[in-house]
Amino acid sequence: MKRFGLATFVLGSLILSSLSSCTSNDDNMALMQPTALVTVRPTDSGTFTLQLDNTTTLYPTNMKSSPFGNKEVRALVNYTDEGSRGNTRNVHINWIDSIRTKNTVPDLGIENDAKYGNDAIEIVNDWVTIAEDGYLTLRIRTQWGILNNKHNINLLTGVNPDNPYEVELRHDANGDIGGIMGDALIAFNLNDLLPKDTQTVKLKLNWKSFSGHKTTEFEL
Repeated sequence: MKRFGLATFVLGSLILSSLSSCTSNDDNMALMQPTALVTVRPTDSGTFTLQLDNTTTLYPTNMKSSPFGNKEVRALVNYTDEGSRGNTRNVHINWIDSIRTKNTVPDLGIENDAKYGNDAIEIVNDWVTIAEDGYLTLRIRTQWGILNNKHNINLLTGVNPDNPYEVELRHDANGDIGGIMGDALIAFNLNDLLPKDTQTVKLKLNWKSFSGHKTTEFEL
């Protein structure tokens, strides 16, 4: 999982502002902050597009191929708009950073703890915590210990036989617990879970937080 320190990002911006003039600070802040959360989609011709939302597609003008190869991933991007026509926009990419993007995994019943762990995790209510474009992207928060072991985050499907749109987030810290709280971003591909027609359904997400079991819903 790729850690992305949004708090560190803000702190860095504040330090930068104390060292810069007002004009250059505005420019630096605009350049450092992500413009959007997108889905990076390679094409058969070797180029790629950025899906901004369910209807808007961005076409990079300064990059021919995706920096992530042929993988479809979620990403944070800072871009400059170079003109739009309908639901398409030409953009100049200033920077782009991928988010760890995973497929869902099946619920294993009594084997879930052994396979996927049962460590506490928080989901942060933030603009990057969203279900869109066939993906669930989450800003998560948990303890990162001194062992620096890899933390595994998985999204389980099939947790409720009566509701295919109920899922569970699982966290395995691999013993790396008791440290300071920190944030990360992770995304899950939900395209196999999407309804076959155009109806909107509620995705129910369950997880174990530091204060007990929690649930929230997303429109899917």
